[in-house]
Amino acid sequence: MSRYILKRLILAVLTLLVIVFVLFLMLQYMPGSPFNDEKLNAEQVAALKSKYGLDQPVYIRFFKYVSHMVRGDFGLSYNIQKNVPISSMIRGRLPVSIRLGAQAVLLGTLLGLVLGVMAALWHNTFVDTLCTIVSVVGVSVPSFVFAFFLLYNLGFKAGLFPILYKVTLPVSSTVLPTLALSMFPLAQIARFSRTEMLEVLGSDYMLFAESKGLTSFRLHAVHALRNVLIPIITVLAPLIVSLMTGSMVIEKIFSVPGVGSLLVTAIQSNDYNVVVSLTFIYCVMYIGIMLVVDMLYGVIDPRIRLTKENSHEG
Repeated sequence: MSRYILKRLILAVLTLLVIVFVLFLMLQYMPGSPFNDEKLNAEQVAALKSKYGLDQPVYIRFFKYVSHMVRGDFGLSYNIQKNVPISSMIRGRLPVSIRLGAQAVLLGTLLGLVLGVMAALWHNTFVDTLCTIVSVVGVSVPSFVFAFFLLYNLGFKAGLFPILYKVTLPVSSTVLPTLALSMFPLAQIARFSRTEMLEVLGSDYMLFAESKGLTSFRLHAVHALRNVLIPIITVLAPLIVSLMTGSMVIEKIFSVPGVGSLLVTAIQSNDYNVVVSLTFIYCVMYIGIMLVVDMLYGVIDPRIRLTKENSHEG
């Protein structure tokens, strides 16, 4: 297992180097310029490029770009906050997005798993139909539609929660965006867990376990649910990254000071350094979470760990 993890770590580092190279090329050849102000003449634009090192040869800029990025130095902002280090801009916003996304992932996963298991246990009943409707609605309706619905009914009319994010109320301010963000993972997890649970319940493995006289709770909670978790984790991995790095639209709607809203602002103002830096952080988080998920397979099902070890020994 240790050899497999080492191989995955090396592959992750190589993948990140390729991503950095692609991001650098995107930074060089993206249309437009961060210095699009009509008030600037050619000499002023040239002076700005010299100030930020954009007049140097491409290969020199690339090596500087890589050496700075691996140290966590993402350069300076061109437009949003001129000459402010991007790392300091992200440092204050990333925890907000991670907390909001973690809440949405946790809520959506727990409720989705409960709905999916209930739908499978009470197959072809009213409970199954209700859970299926919730899953279809959650997948089909965009999260920003739920956001406006919750904002108007629970925020504006009922006044239960703040409409916009308030630094002084960090918990209650994230309730509505958390609910809006959790609908899609809830629907996805419910749909997959229902399908997998039905398949597991009808398998020979479960018939054998049932013949041993196990209680209903132990049969479903230990034997059935354990086999359901593996495909659920596979589905959940990309959802975790997308939610924990913040939903751009949701953060804009509720004025959440996270990295999602920062990315929207950076795109609108052609602040390419900020765009590329946030993209790199998203990629690092995605690769890291996929690596953790890959290792979790062996924890949940030892047969997977044994298969990997045998394949490397062969």
